[in-house]
Amino acid sequence: MLDFYLINDEQSKPNYPEQLNLEFVSGNDYEAYERLLTKGVIDQRFDFYSDFRWSSHMIKKLFNKTKEKQDSDFTILNNILRKAMDKNSGLVAYSD
Repeated sequence: MLDFYLINDEQSKPNYPEQLNLEFVSGNDYEAYERLLTKGVIDQRFDFYSDFRWSSHMIKKLFNKTKEKQDSDFTILNNILRKAMDKNSGLVAYSD
C-alpha cells in the first residue's frame, strides 16, 4: 500500500509521517498505481516502493490532467489530489 499524507511545500520530508503528525489522506494499492503509471498519468520516476512527494503545484497539474477521466483508478487519484488542493497542500507518499 502507498499511503498519502498532507505536507506543506515548505516543510522538510520526515523519515516517517508520525514525526510531524502528518494528516493521512488515503492509500493506493500497487495494481491501481501501476495502471496509472501505464496510462502515463504518473511519471515513472515516482516508484511505488520509494517514498516521494508532490508539491501543491504538481498536484494541480496532475488534477488538471486527470479530472475528466472516469475510471476507478482516476477517481481514487483525483480524490487524493482534491483533498490536498482543498488544503493548499502538497502530498508525501510512504510505501509500507
